[in-house]
Amino acid sequence: MSRRSDPGAELIAHSDSPLGDQSAVADDVAPSATPTVRAASRKAAYWVVAAVGTLLVGVLMILIVGGSSTGGPPLASDNPAQAGGKALAEVLRQRGVSVVAADSLAEARDAAASAPEATLFFYDPTGYLGDDQLIEMAGLAEHTVVADPDFSTLQTLAPDVGFGGVGAAAEADASCAVPAARKAGQITPGTNTLSLAGDASGSLTGCFPSGGDTYALVQRQSGSTTLTLVAPTEVFSNDTIADFGNAALALNLLGEHETLVWYIPTLADVAVDGPPSLAELTPGWVTPVLSLAAVVALAAAVWRGRRFGAIVVENLPVVVKASETMEGRARLYARNSARLRALDALRIGTIDRLAHRLGLSRTASVDEVAGSVATTIGAKLHEVRFWLVDAVPSGDAELIRLSDHLLGLEHAVERATSFDSPHNAHGRTDT
Repeated sequence: MSRRSDPGAELIAHSDSPLGDQSAVADDVAPSATPTVRAASRKAAYWVVAAVGTLLVGVLMILIVGGSSTGGPPLASDNPAQAGGKALAEVLRQRGVSVVAADSLAEARDAAASAPEATLFFYDPTGYLGDDQLIEMAGLAEHTVVADPDFSTLQTLAPDVGFGGVGAAAEADASCAVPAARKAGQITPGTNTLSLAGDASGSLTGCFPSGGDTYALVQRQSGSTTLTLVAPTEVFSNDTIADFGNAALALNLLGEHETLVWYIPTLADVAVDGPPSLAELTPGWVTPVLSLAAVVALAAAVWRGRRFGAIVVENLPVVVKASETMEGRARLYARNSARLRALDALRIGTIDRLAHRLGLSRTASVDEVAGSVATTIGAKLHEVRFWLVDAVPSGDAELIRLSDHLLGLEHAVERATSFDSPHNAHGRTDT
């Protein structure tokens, strides 16, 4: 029997110095597919920036909107915010006018009854008062000044007056005989205006015209009472009262008498007929939104339910050969340049066959298999591990070369474990 060459030496010779190739392969190693901390940070950077930006926008909105909404209701006599009216109320008090704040129609009635001659300032942006309450409010004092009247207020107190939109004039001059308007001269232009009907010119006086029968102020004299409608709230608010002649107009309108009843309605003016129902408390947009959400949920259930039904087990109509499956997967690996994935598939099969050949259990680790292979063929452990685990193909030629080395490992182990191998001096034969 001829003496066979040492399989370990043959493998080393076949590998063309694995240590040298190891350094060469390491130089051409493709980058690892495992995400690094830097790559993960770059992917998360967008969401971090988006979250910070959203937080900054929220803080800015709170600062902007919150600054104008704190301090109390708009045009309230004790509200020091930009939309409040505390500046006007304090100046009136300094001029000797008794400013009485009223939060309900009952308080306004009592305050007006205690002063024979009084001016009532009225502002109801929420529309709490009904028609009967508006009529009663307009008869409490000799002079009633209504700021920014809504549709219900105009229809009840001055049916001949309507909305005129935003004024288009560059300057808002008085152009009327109302004393307070003439003393003011001008007010802030480009504000809300009121319109007059064609047959209302005799009973109503319009001031600060803006073209097309629209005015910022409309006044009506009816016997001993006077009703003044002022469309722009800029005349009374803290942030704009010092502009143009706003202060002069506000002081002369509200400081005409010694007592000023500053009346801004609240929930106390809302008639209570029992506890409100859920439908009354629910905003009008809730029902359409809930209906739309239900329709969307139903459509999503039908859409997704058709795709993910119950698992059905059935016999395959054809039997696919293992070679066809292997070729199909190989084409997928080649199309996606998944060389390492293909090599790993080959390595898994090689390690499984080597473990079986060497009599190792199926639970043996890769290091145990590599150590057993190195001992069997007389090779160095790091060389065997390089072919089984560490080597990374940088191209198709490198992939083929590494697959040849895996095949060489199997052949070397097969020769070393055969009964006539010099590494198997105590070989046995099957009986």
